[in-house]
Amino acid sequence: MTAPTQHLLGRADNELMRLEAAAAAVASNLVDLDNNTARRDLDKGPLTGRTAAAWADATDALTQLWDGYGMLTALITSARSARNQRRFTDPEKAAYVHQVLGRSITLSTRTVPLAQRGLLGAGQVSTTCSPAELLSAMEAAFKTAVDVAVRAGDVWHRLMPEAATVASSLAHLRTLTRSATLDEADRRLGDFTAMMASDPLGCDEAALAAVRTLLDRADAERTSAGELREALNQRLTDAHALATQLGEAARAAAVAEESVAGRFAGSVIASAAGPDLRPDLAALDALAAAGHWSLISPRLADWTRRARERLEALRSVAARNSGMLSTRNELRGRLDAYQAKASRRGLAEDPALAPLAERARTALYTAPCDLDAARAAVNAYQDAVARLTATTARDGLQ
Repeated sequence: MTAPTQHLLGRADNELMRLEAAAAAVASNLVDLDNNTARRDLDKGPLTGRTAAAWADATDALTQLWDGYGMLTALITSARSARNQRRFTDPEKAAYVHQVLGRSITLSTRTVPLAQRGLLGAGQVSTTCSPAELLSAMEAAFKTAVDVAVRAGDVWHRLMPEAATVASSLAHLRTLTRSATLDEADRRLGDFTAMMASDPLGCDEAALAAVRTLLDRADAERTSAGELREALNQRLTDAHALATQLGEAARAAAVAEESVAGRFAGSVIASAAGPDLRPDLAALDALAAAGHWSLISPRLADWTRRARERLEALRSVAARNSGMLSTRNELRGRLDAYQAKASRRGLAEDPALAPLAERARTALYTAPCDLDAARAAVNAYQDAVARLTATTARDGLQ
């Protein structure tokens, strides 16, 4: 067997390193997808309509992903073992290059029926691909699975709270009156929630808006002008309380954003910027002062919905930015603790540990701080300390 050129061997080495890095990323992303709440809910089913069809395709894609990951990691392990041999003969080099760069992965093997074979035809036919081609196919399968989970999760995240709010309003109206309008709203809401549960991708938001319209009509049919005024005054009071919460949340989010500015890259810092809802609330106050009560209810409902969404967004910004500082401080504390442990064992200046400690400290105390890189550096130092202290303890027993 002809030995491969040094250039070809170098290409194989570079490709193997790329595959090893890719396998680590694939493993992390597969675990994240496996733990995704929407993915788990889709698995529970039962599903119907567009979601059922899309999730069937996504499930097939997930099976291909895990099968591909198993084949990829097996190949990487085998190739790395071959490459690390002390003696590397020309035939072994050629086999290694083919394994990493060639169509060395067997995806499937099927038996050819005797009636379909020629005299010189093979009894079995195999479908093969290169590791790079397998990785590309896995990427496409991952996108398919993620797309369905993300779209379904987005529908549930947005519409389930709204449907619950509508259901609460409907239940409240049921305690006050009986009407055909409420019966129709109840039926439509039941259809909508059933559809949302089993077929979020086929869910129509307009159906929920239609239920709200029916509730508003039923409320208008029930309430007198005086009752409407009283109810809306209370809702306006609640809206002003919500506006106060918005102001506090905006200040907290701004403080949290300012606390991480310059300490982390701007791309990872959540922004507290958003719409100012105070003018819209002032306009509602003006309508109330002018006695235009019939115009207030739908606008106030819309304002309240937007205000709650804004409040959630502001709290999320504050939590994310504060969380980055907390994570960084936790990593700093963990690094200090392990450095103290190394010092107690007389390993502080160990040539294997010192560079790792310096790398971790630099990552944690240099702005902007890359939390992923810092976490990896601290973990590497922590693992090294654990190994060395275990070794020194074992040697001491001997």
